[in-house]
Amino acid sequence: MMAEISQAAASIQRAREVASRGLVEREHVVEMIALAAVAGEHVLIIGPPGTAKSEAARRMAQALGGSYFEYLLGRFTEPSEIFGPVDLRRLRDGVVETETSGMLPEADLAFLDEVFQGSTAILNTLLGLLNERTFRRGHTRIACPLRVCIAASNALPSDESLAAFADRFLVQIFVEPVGSSRLEELLTAGWKLEGGSPDAVSSLADIDRLAGAARRADLSQVRPQLAEAVRLLRAADIELSDRRVVRAQRLIAAAAVLDGRQTPDARDLWPLVFAVPSAEQQDRARELLRDILERSQNEALRAAAEDAAAGPAARAARLTAACHELLEREPATSDESWRLEAEALAREIDASIAPDQLPEPLREARAGLVRRLESPTTDPANDAVSPDMETEA
Repeated sequence: MMAEISQAAASIQRAREVASRGLVEREHVVEMIALAAVAGEHVLIIGPPGTAKSEAARRMAQALGGSYFEYLLGRFTEPSEIFGPVDLRRLRDGVVETETSGMLPEADLAFLDEVFQGSTAILNTLLGLLNERTFRRGHTRIACPLRVCIAASNALPSDESLAAFADRFLVQIFVEPVGSSRLEELLTAGWKLEGGSPDAVSSLADIDRLAGAARRADLSQVRPQLAEAVRLLRAADIELSDRRVVRAQRLIAAAAVLDGRQTPDARDLWPLVFAVPSAEQQDRARELLRDILERSQNEALRAAAEDAAAGPAARAARLTAACHELLEREPATSDESWRLEAEALAREIDASIAPDQLPEPLREARAGLVRRLESPTTDPANDAVSPDMETEA
């Protein structure tokens, strides 16, 4: 059983790696989509235009496999554009049924851009579909295979009724433009990023296998710590409804399973941050839960665990993996784009963690990166080390 779970987790990790390729500072978005799919929850991505919200969602959905539905909602979008048109043949018989072929009710994964632009009729129908995985319209009643719905918007709505709809998305991710320290990496990756989405490298069977394992997970060990974390947040007037608290357990169980463990523990509490429903409150949650979140770690979801915890262990693990990945694909001859990416990564390491606090694996990985950058060429056989750079490393 555990061997099958490990194989499924490895498959999802490959999908995450493929989907993340070329996306700078959106790795955590891709990973949270995978986590939500295993947990059976939905994702809301909030950020300004041009911040790769749709690209991250589209690439991960495609890499996970299954039937996919995508739509950009507007004020004049008709329900038939999302759920399907009325079946005219049945309507002649006095029966109102919807032809759902190829539409959202039959999708395994879905992405809805500018979701809050939808009409009341669309959003009300979506509520039932998201909550119960059931589509109801007229005489039509069908069970939906939807694993995860990813929605995006430029901002959270201020309208109370729309805010209630937003609350149905347990996972809420807030993104900003890429930071200045990684602009070179963004320019290089964006130039190379090919149009379209990656081929599927995982399968729904893997998602379902991991989802089943997550439902069987034993959370008795981590529940007291989760309860204490919720008390701290509520005491600081951070809004967490009973529904969100209870359902957050699904994310915690899924995080453990994706990390190859059947029993969640303190390392898996970090998804709770993504259940907090505003960017400001998420930042406060990170500060309030600092002592709890510093133990966060997840080999399969490094970027997401780091973003949630902003902890040194998760950050160091992600940077170490990035160093190894970059060194493994080092070109045999001089490549300016590779060098720019390597220099940007070295700067990020130096800006993120003090030299005297670098864990040994990251220290060694950075030293290897420095050796390559100091070599006259990028030939892997050239291991000449500059004494100054080695000392700095």
